[in-house]
Amino acid sequence: MKTLTILSGKGGVGKSSITASLAVLLAKKHKVIAVDCDVDAPNLALVLGLKHFKEQKKISTNEKARLISMKGINPKKLIEICNFSAISWDSKKKKLIFDRFLCEGCGSCHLLYPKNIKLEKVQNGFINTGKTVYGFNIVSGQLKIGESGSGKIVTEVKNKAEENAKKEKAEIIIVDSSPGIGCPVIASIQGSDYIIAITEPSPAALNDLQRVLQVVEHFRIPYGIIINKYDLNRKFSKKIENFADKYKIPILGKIPYDKKFVEALVNLKPIVVYEKNFEKLFLSILEKLRSKTLMIRE
Repeated sequence: MKTLTILSGKGGVGKSSITASLAVLLAKKHKVIAVDCDVDAPNLALVLGLKHFKEQKKISTNEKARLISMKGINPKKLIEICNFSAISWDSKKKKLIFDRFLCEGCGSCHLLYPKNIKLEKVQNGFINTGKTVYGFNIVSGQLKIGESGSGKIVTEVKNKAEENAKKEKAEIIIVDSSPGIGCPVIASIQGSDYIIAITEPSPAALNDLQRVLQVVEHFRIPYGIIINKYDLNRKFSKKIENFADKYKIPILGKIPYDKKFVEALVNLKPIVVYEKNFEKLFLSILEKLRSKTLMIRE
C-alpha cells in the first residue's frame, strides 16, 4: 500500500480538481482510497459528486483550559503566561475570563496552576466516510467552526484512511492536502511515498511552491510538479520550468486553462469524466509518475 499526496503552496491552483481526476483514473486499475486532509475547507467529496457521507464520527483532538478555583492565583502572572491572549481580567466582576475561542490548549496555565486550572477535551472536528460513484471510498476530515487543532485532525483522518485501506485491501491512498506550509500540511505529508506539487504561472504561486517544497525536502520524500493553467502566462511557466530544471525536479505535466474545469466543478464531476478529451493528458501524468517512481505500477 502506497500513499500519494497532492499539495500546493497556495490555494486556488486546482489541487482538488487534479486530485479527483487522478483518483478516478487510478481506480480503473487499482484499489484506491481518497483522503481529503484540507480539514479547514474540505471539498474533494463534492468534486467527486458525493453530497452526503455514509458515516460521520465526532472526534476530540484538542483541549481547552477551564478555571476551577481563583484561590492563590496571581492574575497578572497568569495573563502574561498565555501566548494566545485567551486569559483576561474582568475588572467589574473581578474575575478571570477564559476565552475558549482563543485558547489553543497549550497547557501553560495548567502547568503554572495545576490545582486551579484543568485541561478538558473538546469536540473539535469530524471524520466523514463514504463511497463515490466511481467505486472507491473517500475519508474526509472537517474542523469544527471556531475550533483549533487542524493538524491533529489530519492525523486522525489519515489513521482512519489507513484502517479503511487495509479493510478494502487498497493499493493506493491518494491524499488531497490543504494549501500552505502549516500543521495540516505537515501532517498530510508525513508517511507519504510521493508528492505531487501543484502550481500556476504567477509570482505568488512560485514563491509559495518553493516554500512548500522546502517542507517536503525536510521529510526526504520524492516529488514532482504539475503546472496548472500554464498557458495563461507562458513566459512565467517557462520560469517555473527553469526553476525545476535547475533543481532537477520532474515536471509531471502542464495543464492548459479551460472553462470546462469550471463547468465540471459546477456539475460535481472530475474533469476527466466531464470532458473525456482531458483523460489522455491525465494518463500521461500518471505514466510520467510511473517512470519516476516504482510507487504506481501497471
